[in-house]
This record gives sequence, C-alpha cells and structure tokens, in this order.
Amino acid sequence: MNQKVCMLLCYLPFLDSRIFECEAKSLLNHGFDVTIIAPRKGGLLFHVDGKPFSKQFRDKVFYYQGIKVVTYDSEKRSVNYLSDPLYQLGLKENADFYHAHELNSFTYGKEIKCALRQQNNKKVKLIYDSRQIIPDPFSLKINAETKQRWMRTLQDNLKEVDYIVTVSESIKSWYLSIDPLLSIEVVYNAPSLTPNIKKKNGSNHSLVVAHEGNISKETFEKIKAITDFYNEDNDIHFKIIGGPRYGETLSIPKHLQSRIELFGWINYHDLLKAMEDVDIGLIDLDPSHSLNNAFTMPAKLFSYLNNGIPVIGNKCSDLEKFIRTYYCGMVINKRNPSYLDYIDAIKYLHQYPNEWQIMSKNARNVMQETYSWSHMEKRLLAVYQSLVGNRQPYFLL
Repeated sequence: MNQKVCMLLCYLPFLDSRIFECEAKSLLNHGFDVTIIAPRKGGLLFHVDGKPFSKQFRDKVFYYQGIKVVTYDSEKRSVNYLSDPLYQLGLKENADFYHAHELNSFTYGKEIKCALRQQNNKKVKLIYDSRQIIPDPFSLKINAETKQRWMRTLQDNLKEVDYIVTVSESIKSWYLSIDPLLSIEVVYNAPSLTPNIKKKNGSNHSLVVAHEGNISKETFEKIKAITDFYNEDNDIHFKIIGGPRYGETLSIPKHLQSRIELFGWINYHDLLKAMEDVDIGLIDLDPSHSLNNAFTMPAKLFSYLNNGIPVIGNKCSDLEKFIRTYYCGMVINKRNPSYLDYIDAIKYLHQYPNEWQIMSKNARNVMQETYSWSHMEKRLLAVYQSLVGNRQPYFLL
C-alpha cells in the first residue's frame, strides 16, 4: 500500500507552483498518494493571483492530474480547532504524512498528529514547509504582542515537527538557532529545467527587462522611472509577469504604455515563452524591515536563471552571495537602491555584452547542474524516505 501524504492549506491556492507543480507531482510520481486540502472563498477555489475559478473545480472533492483535492469553505474556519473544517478533513484523511505550508496549517497538522497518536496509536510524520520566517522579527506591520503570540505558537508546533523544509540557508540557520536538533532541509523554490531556451546575444539595441511574480508599489514606481529615463532613446522595454493580484490594478502613464507590458499571472508552463526574449531579470526586495526579504531566495531568481537570464538584484544576504558565487548577474551594493542605481547596472550589462554572455551561460549552467527542480526533488524525496525508515536523508542521496 502506498504511503499517503496530506498537504494542509489555510490560505494558499492549491495550484501554487511549489505545492502542486513541484512537490505534489514529484511525490505522486514516486509512489505516494497525495491529497491537498484547500480553502474556498465564497464557495470557489482561487488561482495563484486570488482570482476565483467560476467554472472549474466546483466539486468539493475531485482529482486533478492524479492528485486528490479536498476543499472546504474558509468562512467556516473556527478558533476552536476541533470544529474547524481543515482539522476535521485532515483527521479524516488518516494520512502517513502531513505537510503544512503556513504557520496556521502547521498548527492544525500538529493537532492532527497528536489526535491520531492518541486515538489510533498511529505514528504519523509532520513536515513544515516554511518559505518564510513567521513571525518576521523585523516587520513593522505586526505589533510586538502578535509577534510574541505567533512565536509561542511556532515553538509549540516545533515540539511535534519531524522535518522542516525551507527555501534558504539563512532561514535554516534561523530555525537551528531556536533548536539546534531540528531536522531541516533547504529545497529551493526552483522550477523544472526549461528545454531548448532561445539563444540571445545581449547586445540588442532594445533591451527587455522582466519582473516576475508579486510586485510592490515601490518597485513598480522604480520600473516606471527607469522606463521613463530611457524614453527618448526607446531602448528599453519592461515585461511584468504576474504583478497585481485579483482586484488590484497598476496604472501605467500613457507615454509608457507601449513600453511596459503587463502579462498578468500566466500558467506555470508558459513562463518559458513569456521570457524567451528577456535580457535581464529584476529583483528588488527591501530588507530594511523584513528579515524574510534579507534571507529569501525568491522563485523569480530561479525563473530567470532557468531561462539563461542574468539578474540584477539588491543587497540581500543569501541572494547577494548566490549571484556573486555563480557570477550570474549583478548585485547593487545597497539595501534599497534607487531607480538610478538600477539604470547604472542595466547600462553596464548593455555596454558590455561579453560580460552579459558569461552571466547568461552561468545562469543556465547553475540550473542544469545544481538548482533545477530535478535536483531539488531529490532533496524532497530524501526527506520523505528518511522519515519512512527513520534514517538520516544523506544516506539516500
């Protein structure tokens, strides 16, 4: 009988690329039965940008690409976990592994694990997939009392966790500072290797710069300023892939509308086509009041590298070290660069196409050799296999 994995979601969409396209499909392809328990809003499941599916996925339980999806109404959530639909549905699955993706769902996973141990004498395994540090100790958006409460919740949950999966070495170190005996693996938020990328020379008269994923108002203002600076020469074009979430808009001045293209949120498998003419990938994360931004290795980084696109990023610890180690882009030596700083970096890459070519080659090579999902999949499977036999994962690599 196959081992059963139940993924628990409080807020995230079930089609989130890390959850569905990478982890769930990998586990399914390697003999695990996979269930995702996902929330509905207003009776509807929602896409990665928050847009509701009005026609698709209307059944409460269905299979999609071999993965079982069990849904519940988020409006029925309860402060009492015993009456909460996520807890009840998770308990009903009676899985061998519970894989939680948020602090809240981690709490439900802990309660389910304890209940199955007490009621059925079943020893299930609990994995916490932590893309972020929650609570973020640098955040100004969360008051001190909330941070303390969330930290107590996290520490209580960690008493029952069997493995933590996270997305950067610094986040791993942060957890180990709480408990040096925790079992932790870094599984970067990287896509599958794209085949046969379109070769670019990096010296075109018109440069195409991309920003992929969520975008802050501050970053969008920089993009407008960069494009406006180049407006007379008309030698730069911006692609925003992702950007505003459902119900939000980005206002592009009329004189820039032909040069800033809003792609919106596209299918995971369409990223290759959207990026085939992109020369530079932009990463702009302000770490001043976010330890997560300081430590993160964002999915957009690996999307760019996957397509042989050199990146320009700001001074964030893990990101800076990675770019400098593999020479796959440029790091601006500021935490919060201005649009003029980004212009200087873009100009440099435009003026020195040989350097761009080296960075592009390095970007693609590092994905092929070390960081694409085929490599990350091995790390994920090693975690699961080690828990099946209670062995350390390095024996299985």
